[in-house]
Order: sequence, then structure tokens, then C-alpha cells
Amino acid sequence: MRILVAEDEPRISRFVSRGLKASGYTPTVVDDGITALDYASSGEFDLLVLDVGLPRMDGFAVLRTLRELGSTIPVIIVTARDSVEDTVHGLEGGADDYLSKPFRFEELLARIRLRARPAGANGAAPAESSSDALVAGDLSLDVRTRTVAVATDGGTRQVELSAREYSMALMFFEHPGQVLSREQLLSRVWGYDYDGASNVVDVYVGYLRRKLGAESIATVRGSGYRLVVR
Repeated sequence: MRILVAEDEPRISRFVSRGLKASGYTPTVVDDGITALDYASSGEFDLLVLDVGLPRMDGFAVLRTLRELGSTIPVIIVTARDSVEDTVHGLEGGADDYLSKPFRFEELLARIRLRARPAGANGAAPAESSSDALVAGDLSLDVRTRTVAVATDGGTRQVELSAREYSMALMFFEHPGQVLSREQLLSRVWGYDYDGASNVVDVYVGYLRRKLGAESIATVRGSGYRLVVR
């Protein structure tokens, strides 16, 4: 799936682009409204993440022109403007969703999935899923309760996760067996304010290993980590 990101703040566009790539999407970033309109109306993109405060042409004008041209591309507005009037203006102008800054990438990703076809990640097979769970081997992540069921010789052990542990676990369960770099995990779980030199990923991998089993997450030297499907 190809996603167009129209955002003129480099820090945010890098954060969104990295997160989308890590989730199996193909993002293209533009930083002004005229270019956004040109690209979005080309028919080459499946979804548009649109900032309102763009130079040359603001996001509301881009959206209005797209709809006047007959474009049906799904549009998610992302903006620092969070008043009721702006939200209504965006939705009545043809936006499919509206997200206020600052935001967690997980929230944006959930909204993208509601509006677009699911995409695989670099050819990796996704975890089997039910309405409430992602299953990878003897592990099952319940996305409703944010718990993991771990199969044991004596039955099943239920493990509760903190919010940050859940976000990291979700990343692994969406890409079972695939190597995820520290940068991918930092960008997805900690957002665009992360410190690239931090060892926080290693710390939280340690937390998950203690809860899910020491062999549940393998270290791939020089590359990152992967969820072991047993």
C-alpha cells in the first residue's frame, strides 16, 4: 500500500515515515500543499495523511480541491488545530478522519487500518489473527485486554503488559519471525521524540523476555530482534 504523507515539519514527517515503513507500508513524503494535491490526484496512492498547516496551499484547500476533482482517496487530517470548528470543517470538507497533534503512532496506524487494506511487511507472513488476538506459535496477544497467553506444559499462563510493553509486543506480533531494528522499534513505540542513542529498546526487550520466556525474543547481532515462533 502506498501512503502519501503531506507534512512540512521534518521531525514529524520522519517519525511517520519510519513508522509506516516498519509497519509494511510504502510512504512518500511531500512538504507543501501544491505538491500534495498533485501527487494525491495522480491515482498512484491509496491513502493521504494530510497536515492542515502546509505552505503554498493549506490542507483544507487541498482536501476541498481533491473532492471537487472527484478524487475518492481516503484522507486522514493530522493537525495541531484541535478546535471543534476545525474538526467539523475537516470532516464536512471530505476528510475520512481527523487526528490532533501530538499523537502516538499507534493511534495513527489504527486509523489508517480502518481506512485502508491491510498490508504485509516486506513479504513476512503475518501472525494468525482472530477478532481479538494475534497468535504466533505458542504465544497469543489479546489486543482487547493487552495480555499475552503463554502456552506451558501445564496449560496456559496469562501475562499482563504495561502500555509500553504492549506497544512493543504488538510490533513483534505483527511481524513474527522478522528482524526488527532498534530504530524501527524506537520510532514505532516511542514516537518522534525518541533518542536514537538510547538503550531503552534493550531494556524493554528484557522486560518482555522475563514475562514471555527467555527464548521468546532472539537477538540478531548487529541487526535487532525478532519474535521466535515456536
